[in-house]
Amino acid sequence: MLDLIILSLHYLICFLISVAVWFGPKDVDLHSSSTGGAETGPDGLVFIGKEEDIKKSQRITAKVDGREIVVFYHEGKFHALDSRCYRKIFACVISDIDGQACIVCPWHKFKITLETGEGLYEGINPLEPSPTPKWQSKGVKQRIHKITIDNGNVYVSPPDLSVSFDSDYYADKYKNGGELAMGK
Repeated sequence: MLDLIILSLHYLICFLISVAVWFGPKDVDLHSSSTGGAETGPDGLVFIGKEEDIKKSQRITAKVDGREIVVFYHEGKFHALDSRCYRKIFACVISDIDGQACIVCPWHKFKITLETGEGLYEGINPLEPSPTPKWQSKGVKQRIHKITIDNGNVYVSPPDLSVSFDSDYYADKYKNGGELAMGK
């Protein structure tokens, strides 16, 4: 009987979390492209939005050179990443993992740092007498984008495609109207 009560509470909590996510803050979509007449700022940067608007919404999605990105405002800092993780698409849940702000993929549970784009995983060293899980890096998996703030406007640098990241596969796959493209 206690198991049934615990299981019911678990489902209730999951339902309430789903409702909170569903009715919580939504992305503000901004369809801009540095090749499609979008406002460009200093040094060819792409205008994303007003600083205060992004601070209020905490995130905004945009297209830069046809590539979907998401700009987060989290704990006093702006971060810009490809909008799709290196496996699929981002849900906008930010978690603190080992002192780092991370995006958590809802399907794969991949953890990606906002600051560097590193993938994190919890692993153990089986050679230790009492192995305990520790957070470790998979390396940089997610393309991050440089943000510039000028006179209350937020700009993003176009991506430097001379270096590739795992997230580039999905960014290119859905770049111009793929089946899971932004807004579809």
